[in-house]
Amino acid sequence: MSLFVDIEKDLGSFQLKVKLETNGGITGLLGASGCGKSMTLRCIAGVETPDRGRILLDGRTLFDSQQRINLPPQQRGVGYLFQSYALFPTMTVRQNLLAGLHREKDKAKKQALYRQAVELLGLSGLEQRRPAELSGGQQQRVALGRILVNRPQVLLLDEPFSALDSHLREQLQLDMLRVLKEFSGDVLLVTHSRDEAYHMCGRLAILDEGQVLRCGATKEVFADPGSRAAARLTGCKNIAAARRTGPNSVLVEDWGGLEFTTARPVPEELCAIGIRAHYFHPKAPANRFDVEYTGQIEEPFEWIIQMRAVNQTPGTPDIWWRMTKDKRPNPLPGQLGIAPENILLLTR
Repeated sequence: MSLFVDIEKDLGSFQLKVKLETNGGITGLLGASGCGKSMTLRCIAGVETPDRGRILLDGRTLFDSQQRINLPPQQRGVGYLFQSYALFPTMTVRQNLLAGLHREKDKAKKQALYRQAVELLGLSGLEQRRPAELSGGQQQRVALGRILVNRPQVLLLDEPFSALDSHLREQLQLDMLRVLKEFSGDVLLVTHSRDEAYHMCGRLAILDEGQVLRCGATKEVFADPGSRAAARLTGCKNIAAARRTGPNSVLVEDWGGLEFTTARPVPEELCAIGIRAHYFHPKAPANRFDVEYTGQIEEPFEWIIQMRAVNQTPGTPDIWWRMTKDKRPNPLPGQLGIAPENILLLTR
């Protein structure tokens, strides 16, 4: 199964221009609120119409502006899980699930698909409850079940964990992954959480103001985000303007004129570097520099140390160093280093 999307839509404050292709598994759309992630899903589902472009599902045209093809939502073979779950409040779990099977005329088949959904999603014993009597996670499973009984070719998940308490999210992510292993189609998951994207998605597209900045295998995107915006969206805390000084060297003037050696070749269009907060190390032999400490934040299992390079430009942001509590040196060292492969090379 594959989904091909190449669409544009004028959203007033910016132009949505998304091009991506999936080929099995879970693909994430990661970006800040209002960047066009949900609108992309709505266009794929047929709830919204792009201004131009094409959407193909396994070679079948769902939308083509030039050929004037625009299939209605019910003909697209797309399952769309809304943020609000959109369950019928006066119906029981059983009735909500069966509502997804209203086109199935064979009573025996309808009952078999219903029972299969109940077992797969762990809803046994909840069949006669209404949505108000369910937890957030249970409501999510019912909404997902109502979609899956329809056997869609692609599943669109719009911020599926945003309405849930933080302590439930990781367990529900595991539950969702277990259910999705049984789903043979492609999954497109919208999220603003880098952790959720990393946990859930084999592939990742990063959106910023309607544009796809980077698309690829999730671990590769995190290892090499490519641009300032993509680095920020994947959680990089330390981003500083830089210029190329050689094939494998960069100069960061705001950090006191530090020059770093890089593992990757430095592109001519380089504008900045990024260093993730976990990447500093007291014993790293390369790219060592003197530091002055300015503050610290204690978390349950980690320390965030705030610091500055000696002679760092006044008014520029502090540098963040993050470590697990068992790795904190005492006293804190006067010098740190960074492995060349841990320096992210960023363009505009």
